[in-house]
Amino acid sequence: MLIALGIAAAVFLGLLLLRQLVVSRLGRLAERTSTGVDDFVVGLARRSRPVLLAVVSLYLGSLYLDLPEGQARTAEAVAAVALYFQLALWASVAIDFWLARQRRRLEHDATSVALGGVLRFVSKLILWSVLLLMALDNLGVDVTALIAGLGVGGIAVALALQNVLGDLLASLSIVLDKPFEIGHAITVDDVTGTVENIGLKTTRLRSVGGEQIVLANGELLKSRIRNWARLAERRVVLAFSVPYDTPADAVERIPGIVRGLVERQDLVRFDRAHFKGFGPSSLDFEAVYWILSPDYVAFMDRQQAVNLGLLRAFESEGISFAFPRPTVVLEREREGPPKTSG
Repeated sequence: MLIALGIAAAVFLGLLLLRQLVVSRLGRLAERTSTGVDDFVVGLARRSRPVLLAVVSLYLGSLYLDLPEGQARTAEAVAAVALYFQLALWASVAIDFWLARQRRRLEHDATSVALGGVLRFVSKLILWSVLLLMALDNLGVDVTALIAGLGVGGIAVALALQNVLGDLLASLSIVLDKPFEIGHAITVDDVTGTVENIGLKTTRLRSVGGEQIVLANGELLKSRIRNWARLAERRVVLAFSVPYDTPADAVERIPGIVRGLVERQDLVRFDRAHFKGFGPSSLDFEAVYWILSPDYVAFMDRQQAVNLGLLRAFESEGISFAFPRPTVVLEREREGPPKTSG
């Protein structure tokens, strides 16, 4: 008996000494280094509970004794429960350590930081639930019925809260896949606005009219989203027409005029300009060029400059723009054969 107590005391004191050395010496070293591994080890040591270490030490000492089968089984179960709780504490440290590193890496992303807290809560809830069931199983509690009941209850809750859970999973998908972020200008169906907040259930936009628009995350991901913040360059299609009585030489010069106007602008790449075809009442042209900036003001400024330049060029060339000319056909009613008098 004394030998068993001595073994338990030696193991317990050795674990406490190791814990104290890691916390004191490695803790001072961790403050001077930029790596996170030493911080993680110090965190594990600090979350090592002396009570749980004492239970495990007593069990190791009891192995020296020839205990009855019932007492040996009870000691093993109690030691297993203590070990499970200690593992849960260490796993919690690992979860906090990983989330802290992700938070520092994504500290500019308010959405990721906010949802990090949700992931922390959910992961720890799952961790402690699993370890609690394992502890109860080691204590002789039949957890099969409990797991079945939790499964049926979970299905019922999931069916009742399927919309909420769908929006929650959609919010996680938005954070992980990042189709848009806070501050991005997006268009969802016929709604355009700037993303102000991405919550667990809804995403809030500030529309161009000033009002706030609230969209469910699940419905949002089902829609077609246009992210204007990730626009690299803007395409401009310039379509115009001239009258049919425009001389052929002038018609031939028009694509070159448009090309020269476009190429004189900065941040613009010319694509094409052509006499497109014969319209119902005009000769139709189409030109395409790109604004090499996603800025909307720059886009409108270059487009305005090209339009004004084309207007002035046509004035100097004596070319006019076509406009719809409705054709009215007047027909005189035919006179019938002269009537003869009886």
